[in-house]
Amino acid sequence: MSATSAPFGLRAIYHPSGTVRPEAGENFLASGYANNIFSGQPVKLLDTGLISEVTADTDEFVGTFAGVTYTPTGGRPTLSDFWPAAATTQTGAPITVYYTSDPWIEYEIQTDGTVAQSGSVGSGTKFTNLTAGSTLTGLSQCTATATLVESGTAQLRITNISPYPDNAWGDAYVILQVMIGLSQFAGNKAVL
Repeated sequence: MSATSAPFGLRAIYHPSGTVRPEAGENFLASGYANNIFSGQPVKLLDTGLISEVTADTDEFVGTFAGVTYTPTGGRPTLSDFWPAAATTQTGAPITVYYTSDPWIEYEIQTDGTVAQSGSVGSGTKFTNLTAGSTLTGLSQCTATATLVESGTAQLRITNISPYPDNAWGDAYVILQVMIGLSQFAGNKAVL
């Protein structure tokens, strides 16, 4: 598995309560929003009260996009894994965005290259391929850089490697377990 590049964005896997609960935000997107936002893509809250995809590897973010409910112009109510770029909605119809926002959620993400075990756990990493995704599956294809951040702050903090049979430190595309390092909802912590 980790010898093949098959990114899936950030996949929520654990919360201390035992349940990962996405939040729902009504009208967090505007009709006609110009960019795709894929499931598992990191998102941030804007001062306008709207949600946006993360576009830079230094952005703080709130969590991940988990889907959207909307009524397209001339269509029926739709539940989708992703927001299609420039989709327009019926006038007055709500757009409900589902997203994770708890800073204690742990996620899985695939790296864009080899990561060795030495010095990894507790270090940080940043996003690469931030806006990549599939309109067929609705999944983000963002990845984590294999270049570790060993001091200061980074978007993600590495907590472990995912325990899959074909996933080992030093493989071509390691699947890591991470937490948000630059959270909009929690104090940012320096890497270990």
